[in-house]
Amino acid sequence: MPRIFLLLTLITLMLTAACNTKHEIQVAPVEVKPIHITIDVNIKVDRALDDFFGDLDNPAKANNGVKPTPDSTTK
Repeated sequence: MPRIFLLLTLITLMLTAACNTKHEIQVAPVEVKPIHITIDVNIKVDRALDDFFGDLDNPAKANNGVKPTPDSTTK
């Protein structure tokens, strides 16, 4: 019986010692550089094209809500 107790105690001590770990982490300073971004914005041209071709996209709005009839488009 004392041998089993001694054996279990040794096994418990060995497992406890194996679970104890130590980690060291070194953190180097990080250099942050500015980022230059070039963006081409074509909103002005897009809006101008929408204004120019808007009547083709929405013919009902261009004619004050009146849908064109086949007779009125040929005159």
